[in-house]
Amino acid sequence: MRNKTILISGASVAGPATAFWLNHYGFTTTVVEQAPELRKGGQAVDFRGAQVEVLRRMGLVEEIKRHETAMGEERFLDARGRVVFALPPSFFAGEVEIERGDLSRILYDATKDRTEYLFGDRITSLTETADGVRVTFAHAAPRTVDLVVGADGLHSGVRALAFGPESRFRADSGHCFAGFTAPNHLRLDHEGLVYNVPGRGVMIASHRDPARATVGLTFVQDPAEVDRRDVDELKNLLATRYRDVGWEMPKLLDAMRQADDLFFTPLSQVRLPHYTRGRVALVGDAGWGAGPGGGGTGMAMMAAYTLAGELATAGGDHRVAFDRYEMAVRPGAEAGLKQAKNAGSFLAPKTSKGIWLRNQAHRLLTSKIMAKQLEKMTQKAANALTLKDYCVSRKSGSLR
Repeated sequence: MRNKTILISGASVAGPATAFWLNHYGFTTTVVEQAPELRKGGQAVDFRGAQVEVLRRMGLVEEIKRHETAMGEERFLDARGRVVFALPPSFFAGEVEIERGDLSRILYDATKDRTEYLFGDRITSLTETADGVRVTFAHAAPRTVDLVVGADGLHSGVRALAFGPESRFRADSGHCFAGFTAPNHLRLDHEGLVYNVPGRGVMIASHRDPARATVGLTFVQDPAEVDRRDVDELKNLLATRYRDVGWEMPKLLDAMRQADDLFFTPLSQVRLPHYTRGRVALVGDAGWGAGPGGGGTGMAMMAAYTLAGELATAGGDHRVAFDRYEMAVRPGAEAGLKQAKNAGSFLAPKTSKGIWLRNQAHRLLTSKIMAKQLEKMTQKAANALTLKDYCVSRKSGSLR
């Protein structure tokens, strides 16, 4: 089999998932990750519909369920803190939901014995040759590999090196998101609350750890005006944007100032005409970052399964495999992009009228008469990619 050595950038979810399936077919994998270690915590990610099947094929369903959030309703409040409507668990949490950090650890444990991990490093250049890719790193010695996979998220370094600057492919929604953990002072029990004022949304939820809550802030903001790497600047920005919101924000802002896990991301989408170029392939948000509500994590793991399966079926011929990969994953990626297009406006409507209109629409959608339609909406993107059965030998990569 050709193209046996594969370098993957990103050790969150898409990268280890890709390594898992490539290992399964006998490829040799290395994962490079800029962070010094696996990132802990983070917002919850969910799986639904066909996405759950890929977890079953990995043999990880039971382990993931041992760490699932088991979230209940998300209740949306009005300006006086009264419940306007409640979204069922299936809307936000799917069939199974888990914190991103827990999922990352499970995937790492499932791959660490067969995959080389390089933490605290990053790819700095890619030079394609006739029979491989010459790769340089910020710290490690250069090496030549057969193929490179960019699974390094919305701000993918591999995509920038192989396809061009992020600005060419990123479409900003005008909203940004920040998340952190805080004490569960509201004593929430496997439930969440959402509160809005024009242009700003607050989500607070608690699940497995009764003492801890996860907080998500969605707000109208031009991401170009924010240095996402400057934590002090981010905290000052959030304190300024949310100081007059009222409700529980004074306590949440106090917790934010003490938080050591604050993260920030623009609610942006990545739109590429191709997910592969030469000997480089993109998986997950690096190729089609959809944003909240787009089923991105489940889709990324389905795409990892598909990429590895197509490479194995093609005997390592990346030109054949990459074309098939593109054809297989694009419908699912496009469905996720469409489904998540208005996530910012849903989580943080810009005006009082927008908040009212969202609330009225979702009061109707959550009524008994519309329950089936709501469930159908949440499943659409998850079922847009059909998993093939790749009948390939695990050791040799040959067809059985």
